[in-house]
Amino acid sequence: MTDSKTPWSGRFEKTPGRFLQEFGASLPVDKRMWAEDIRGSIAHARMLAMQGVISEADADAIETGLSEIYREIRDGHFEFDIADEDVHMAIERALTERIGPAGARLHTGRSRNDQVATDTRLYAKRATTDLAFRVVCVRKALVRLAEDNLDVVMPGYTHLQKAQPVLFSHHMLAYSWMFARDFTRLRHAYEAADVLPLGSAALAGTTFDLDREYVAKRLGFVEVAPNSMDAVSDRDFLLDLVYACTVGQVHLSRLAEELILWSTEEFGFVTMDDEFSTGSSIMPQKKNPDFAELVRGKTGRVVGDLSALLVTLKGLPLAYNKDMQEDKEVAFDAIDTLAASLRAMSGMLDTLKVNGDRMFAGAQGGFMAATDLADYLVGKSVPFRQAHEIVGKLVLKLEQEGRTLQDLTPAEFASASDDFGADAAKAVDIRAVVERRTSEGGTATSAVTQQLAKAKGTLDADNAWLESREA
Repeated sequence: MTDSKTPWSGRFEKTPGRFLQEFGASLPVDKRMWAEDIRGSIAHARMLAMQGVISEADADAIETGLSEIYREIRDGHFEFDIADEDVHMAIERALTERIGPAGARLHTGRSRNDQVATDTRLYAKRATTDLAFRVVCVRKALVRLAEDNLDVVMPGYTHLQKAQPVLFSHHMLAYSWMFARDFTRLRHAYEAADVLPLGSAALAGTTFDLDREYVAKRLGFVEVAPNSMDAVSDRDFLLDLVYACTVGQVHLSRLAEELILWSTEEFGFVTMDDEFSTGSSIMPQKKNPDFAELVRGKTGRVVGDLSALLVTLKGLPLAYNKDMQEDKEVAFDAIDTLAASLRAMSGMLDTLKVNGDRMFAGAQGGFMAATDLADYLVGKSVPFRQAHEIVGKLVLKLEQEGRTLQDLTPAEFASASDDFGADAAKAVDIRAVVERRTSEGGTATSAVTQQLAKAKGTLDADNAWLESREA
């Protein structure tokens, strides 16, 4: 006896058993696209009626029934059945049970292949704007930290070794620009998803006279997919989105790592708020940056999501293949993970305490004025390589003595080189070292102030784009 719930029952004498139903079902994953599925179906029904393919009465009944199902799912009163296989059949079954033959006419001129592609694109657009908003929140927190701590000096590092002093505000803005690029990647992913596949049917188009432009306009797509085979098999837009999520999560992991390091007793540059820390079950003194560590740790799963999606799509022949059912679980996981991590990071940054005195004390060590001292000699016409060697010998001597460049007396400068004058000590003043970096993009207060204004302008422009998506 054939299961009457299957949409292909006319061709088969037997249907899959319970195990295979569960193995093949995408419903547990794709049911989160219920709102997109209903929205797309209403637009499709209205277009069919407008084109005379179904009656206006049928379209009215379909829209009324789907609106009722929408409210039930939204309010948690709708029961999904694994036997329906996917969200499309679950909603279509419920609709047909309520309104009869009119519900069975809804699928005219479309296939689940173009239907799922449409739902996924609608969902991707919605998810992308949400992620972009969360990225903006992190950027705003970074800009606030930069603005509130504009003059704080800290050590800058290369190879995790002290290199040159920089402004903490400069360091925060570096991350702001990273996330600005993430916003751009998300925006491109949105644009890639902004193409309507509905009306392509299974792969070859349909014999019905459809108005795809009408559906595109009603659903908010800027264009219609030009090739029906590509339309149902294209998941590049998901790759773009998951890639954007991956790079964003990697950026979060870099920032999380710095917060973890800076909050240690050895650094003491920042203090994490208690809300974003946890304790130990055995050590009463511990205050652990667990949530920053989780942001760092969750990066692996998002990288894995991208790899899984790439491998799933590798080598697939045209057009639709069941393999593509595996696209959504990894995409949803990447979206959810990045969204949660961005939310956690925003909170950490908003409540972060900056220990400026400790940062400035850290900037005194590590001989970070050595480059400026060499530049001082170059200004006295000493060849740079020679200046580099003179200062290097000074650093070696001071390191052995446990002293810093700032401890040098005028006599010690003079003994190291006749080219050191009475003003040599000014070359190694840490704040002066910072303030000499006035080049565009540099760390001097004047340059950072200009950079801060630019960062705010970019934020305003990105906010305007987000608002235009909501309009």
